[in-house]
Amino acid sequence: VYSNITGPLGGMQTDLDEFLSSGQKKAFLAGLLPRLCKDKSNTIDAARVNSLVLYVGMKAMNRLHNSQIAHSLAHTPEMEILQKLMEFDDRGRFISLNAIANQLRYPSSHTHYYSCVMLFLFSEAKDDGVKEQVTRVLLERLIVHRPHPWGLLITFTELIKNQRYQFWNQPFTRCATEIEQVFESVAKSCIPPGASSAVVSGRGLLQ
Repeated sequence: VYSNITGPLGGMQTDLDEFLSSGQKKAFLAGLLPRLCKDKSNTIDAARVNSLVLYVGMKAMNRLHNSQIAHSLAHTPEMEILQKLMEFDDRGRFISLNAIANQLRYPSSHTHYYSCVMLFLFSEAKDDGVKEQVTRVLLERLIVHRPHPWGLLITFTELIKNQRYQFWNQPFTRCATEIEQVFESVAKSCIPPGASSAVVSGRGLLQ
């Protein structure tokens, strides 16, 4: 990554680094969301959010081995920050989730980390609105013409086929026939030929 990642963070970087190194300064976490708005307004600074998402991910990967990522996300200071972003309103969550989805790219530890983050946010969300927005962000990228980034395909495929996430039992997947057909159509395009048809109809899960 060659761009100036920390530039948009401005003066909050020092406090951010202190929190990431110790995880002890809960006051930073409590006051994070207002610091992600443009000065003297309630308008979310998308550039600052994107910078934050990328920066904390890079910090996490410096500490975690690739094999540890899926099992070590919970209770890390980086994950606390990313979960805090889910406390934004719908607009703020949408910006934050898109910032994460931007990192779902080619096969790498970087992509693996953000894929695990997206799935973790879905599975741990107590608000169905978060789960619906995670799905929306992934789906909007999948309904456009191919090729799709590898990381995007892997993340959505895992979401719909892993029983842990109970994707097809979510109320928003069955709220209207048209919506259900869109989900099934996209699922068919993601699942390799020959896979069980139950996966893409929600009647079962690929083992």
